[in-house]
Amino acid sequence: MIEYFLVGSSFAFAAAVQPGPLQAFLLSSVTEKGWKHTLPAAFSPMISDGPIALIVLLVLRNLPLSLAHILQIAGGLLLLFFAFRTYQSWKKGSEEKINSGKSKPRTVLQAAAINILNPNPYLGWSLILGPQVMKAWQSNPANAVVLIASFYGTMVISLGLIILFFDTTTFLGEKGRKFLMLLSAIALAGLGIDQLLSGLFA
Repeated sequence: MIEYFLVGSSFAFAAAVQPGPLQAFLLSSVTEKGWKHTLPAAFSPMISDGPIALIVLLVLRNLPLSLAHILQIAGGLLLLFFAFRTYQSWKKGSEEKINSGKSKPRTVLQAAAINILNPNPYLGWSLILGPQVMKAWQSNPANAVVLIASFYGTMVISLGLIILFFDTTTFLGEKGRKFLMLLSAIALAGLGIDQLLSGLFA
């Protein structure tokens, strides 16, 4: 059970600190309305991911076991690629610009809509979370519940902290951002290796 808690929380943390459309919304909303107005948007993945997760899990249930293992391997390789890309950004010290400067959505539903149009949840559920949830369910349904709860719990907390950090003038400063990027790269690499080994030797 601890294994699935660590998988869910580690992947959620790594996903939350990666610059992307949702993070662009958070920065834009904090800039315009402040952290109190933006804080509820931390729950938006719980709204947007529901339909994605349901579709992916229904499809995965009907897949042959061999194809499920192939998806696990693909997910592991994807995570390792993300880890390498994050490590390169950390090593170079280059800061990705999160603010798009154009759209400024104001509600949790709008934030959820942005997340639905973001390809990352689809990739995450089809290649990483979906196979892990199916594996956890087969061993013990409680493990699947722990995995999902730890993922969304960590995601909401991480996004909430990011919103508070965005409200400061420096957002942790360059050293703070680089430290989060390094932690994200390590978490992604660990998850990628675990996923890859599970697909190869399951």
